[in-house]
Amino acid sequence: MPVLRRAARLGALLLALAAAPAAAQGTSYEQLQTFSSLLNQIRSSYVDSVAYGELVQAAIAGVLESLDPHSRFVSRAAAEREMAYEGGNLAGAGIVLDEVEYGLTVLAVYPRSGAARAGVSAGDRLIAVNDTSVFGLTASEAMGRLIGEKGRKVRLLLTRGNVLAPDSVRVQVKFDIVEPRSVGLARMVDATTGYLRLDGFWAKGREEVERAIKDLKGKGMKRLIFDLRGNPGGSVGAAVEIASLFFPEKTLIFKTLGRRSTANNEFFTETDGPFRELPLMVLIDDGSASASEALAGSLQDHDRALILGRRSFGKALMQRLFLVPPQNDVVWLTVGRIVTPSGRIIQRAYRGLKAAQYYSFAGGTGISRDTSLLYRTDKGREVRGGGGIQPDVVLPGSPELPGWFSVAADSGWYEAIADSVAGTLATQPAARAAWMGAGGEWQSRLVEPFLGRIRTRLNLNVTPDGPLAARLGRILAYRAAEVRWGPDAADEFTVRNDPDILAANQRWADVQAVTGMKP
Repeated sequence: MPVLRRAARLGALLLALAAAPAAAQGTSYEQLQTFSSLLNQIRSSYVDSVAYGELVQAAIAGVLESLDPHSRFVSRAAAEREMAYEGGNLAGAGIVLDEVEYGLTVLAVYPRSGAARAGVSAGDRLIAVNDTSVFGLTASEAMGRLIGEKGRKVRLLLTRGNVLAPDSVRVQVKFDIVEPRSVGLARMVDATTGYLRLDGFWAKGREEVERAIKDLKGKGMKRLIFDLRGNPGGSVGAAVEIASLFFPEKTLIFKTLGRRSTANNEFFTETDGPFRELPLMVLIDDGSASASEALAGSLQDHDRALILGRRSFGKALMQRLFLVPPQNDVVWLTVGRIVTPSGRIIQRAYRGLKAAQYYSFAGGTGISRDTSLLYRTDKGREVRGGGGIQPDVVLPGSPELPGWFSVAADSGWYEAIADSVAGTLATQPAARAAWMGAGGEWQSRLVEPFLGRIRTRLNLNVTPDGPLAARLGRILAYRAAEVRWGPDAADEFTVRNDPDILAANQRWADVQAVTGMKP
């Protein structure tokens, strides 16, 4: 058993001892003496040579792991590197990592990043970087291998799917600058429907969203599809500011509850929002976490929007940064839980669950859910608790991409086929418009040649079912549109062909029933 794992378990044990009654376990000082004596005994007597610093670091990780899945400790250098990366001053792979018992999981993938282009998906488990295992590393330590000079390439080994029998996926990822923009895409779906995708909650989030909506209104928008899918969250302050665009002043957005009174707060809008009469629907999925869940929950509890998609991740712990002397290392410590206006605790249960179990049930209906908890919106509608935000309208998710697709993506096969077809397409607007809905042509000109290459080069008899074949068609056709007509065509393709957007655009009568606003 690796030293780091032993030490992590030791840290968890020590925390349990510290939580026991003082009469049974002695004073805190005595417990710390026991801890110090044990570390010294290991250093002097253990069968193998053990680095004292590694033991201490792993014990710290074990203590935090026993508290909750999201409290974490990072060195000062790692914290500064993360801040530079998120501030757009360093290039990287474009993924957000979180720690699980069996390694590291991809919590989110930045749109149009190298990882996104390589086919990395939220939920993938990171095994190795450039053939070097990341087992035993913290998320921050692993991120140090995924940040660097723009244009640099790294090889990632990932696993996907069932933890007990996963698919192995190998991809090559090119580093690029991660631009900290909140709004990822904003454009018209049709003559009266706008679409806005929010990728994060950065400092200028409200300013970006307000500017994007005003631009869409100038193009004739009367109603908005607000997309929070895959949004891992960010600043809860930014979430309040963005929510304030859609509510009257003095509207409660969410509350925080903690053990100390300083963690108990209520967050209200301060002014009348300029778009408080705009008909609104919100898309969420199991990649929507933290601040995005707080925003969706407030819109749902106040009957301000119709929520569609899949149950969200269920991560909503208020965390605070503390400096740890003597080197000013950083600990992100959970100090409270985020609660929606109706009283729902967004954070999923984690007590008694292994980390792999906790992440396996993200956005799902596993053993960590208690959906019998019922709450009421302002208008009396029933909404369910149990962790995460349950949508008003559940939409089917896209089929998971199999391991062979990532092999093909890493080899450049689907790009080669899509690029070849793109070269045969006319440049005229009429050809572009026709391509946006040419599903049959995508299958015959793109998917079938792609599958033929998979069968020949990988010696696999792949026969995707209808939903997977349709998803493959969209992926390849998107690439062809981007290559032939540029990024604007790729964005148009997204809003014209995304199944969730298409389904949402048929539910405006439900928006009126929930909000009372006529679309």
